[in-house]
Amino acid sequence: MASALLPDLAPWKASADFRRLWASGLISNFGSFLTFVALPVQLKDLTGSAAAVGAVGAVQLIPLIVFGLYGGALADALDKRRLIVWTEAGQGLLSAALLLNALLPRPAVWPVYLVAALSSALVSVQRPALDSLLPRIVAHDDLPAASSLNSLRWTVGGVAGPAVAGVVVACAGLGWAYAADLLTFAVSLLFIARIAPCPAAHEAARPDLRAIAEGARYAWSRKELLGTYAVDLAAMFLAMPLAVLPFLADDLHAEWALGLMYATFPLGALVVGVTSGWTSRVHRHGRMVVLSAALWGLAVAAAGIAGHVWLVLLLLTVAGGCDMVSGVFRAAMWNQTIPDELRGRLAGIELLSYSVGPQLGQVRSGGVAAWTGVRTSVWSGGLLCVGAMGLLALCLPGLMTYDARTDEHAVRLRERRAATAPTQV
Repeated sequence: MASALLPDLAPWKASADFRRLWASGLISNFGSFLTFVALPVQLKDLTGSAAAVGAVGAVQLIPLIVFGLYGGALADALDKRRLIVWTEAGQGLLSAALLLNALLPRPAVWPVYLVAALSSALVSVQRPALDSLLPRIVAHDDLPAASSLNSLRWTVGGVAGPAVAGVVVACAGLGWAYAADLLTFAVSLLFIARIAPCPAAHEAARPDLRAIAEGARYAWSRKELLGTYAVDLAAMFLAMPLAVLPFLADDLHAEWALGLMYATFPLGALVVGVTSGWTSRVHRHGRMVVLSAALWGLAVAAAGIAGHVWLVLLLLTVAGGCDMVSGVFRAAMWNQTIPDELRGRLAGIELLSYSVGPQLGQVRSGGVAAWTGVRTSVWSGGLLCVGAMGLLALCLPGLMTYDARTDEHAVRLRERRAATAPTQV
């Protein structure tokens, strides 16, 4: 019974490139989470405003939309590994810029926003390449397991990074957090450089507006895919409380717990990740996406009402686990049904679905907190999320009836990939 809950390691065992990509992401994510905590703390110290912290989401939004769509077209048209290498190097340079600003006698606010916007652009170009690379290096039937392992990798960094960042920022200062992030990007590049080249498919379209429009038309024709995007957008926009966590910690008289608060979502995801063996035996992915998103909202709402810091930490951890379940099954639907020649462009659209929501959620939570208070911002968003999931379940029958065993797109792609052996290096 216990072994049935353990993660499925088939992708790790079968593909050396998957192992390299996994290790690179683990190291890079750890450093990114250091900055993820340090940046809002720095803005809070410099401005003292919840709205100013939430505005980070606003400055990241336009680059995310523009470069997410274009990055998807680039991922289909260019060598994916090369694209990943250059964007990883660019993010390292941005970490260096944050470090230099933090070391100034009087750090400025505007470089923090500028780096946030540029980082959003680079991530938006890189992420579709990362997502579309996965089906090229992992066998079709192993893709759900690969998604779980990738989520596990993210959560390990997400738990360790914020926890370490809270200590580093409090004891050593912001500069050390930014310096550590810079170092992790350098190490990550060493792993990425060893991945085999992944050139574009012969039928790849030029990275222009016509190619982007072709990907959008395909997405529009797949209502169950649209459903996954809508669920994640609504859940993150309505119930993502990250921007107000520094103020929630103050409200609970537990400033010491801020790093732990940031670590709760990844910790919950980690618990799910290390017991994710059951996910490979679930086939009605759409139902799990909706149910887990509703439970995410419920847990966030309860955290906004709870008055004890340890109960808040527990509820946020539960929320993180629910979000992980939703993410695993969304990724499984995407990876098992989208043709390779469109994978980059659809990954760009997916990037918008799971990134625009959190960015807008920061603006929403920060603005509502400034208007009505931190607690109201958190619990009201969670309840609105639960209601939205109920409405989407009624409006999206295709998502609720999706079955990976019988869906025509999944069957077609399974047969197509069975005809050609997956790339193993």
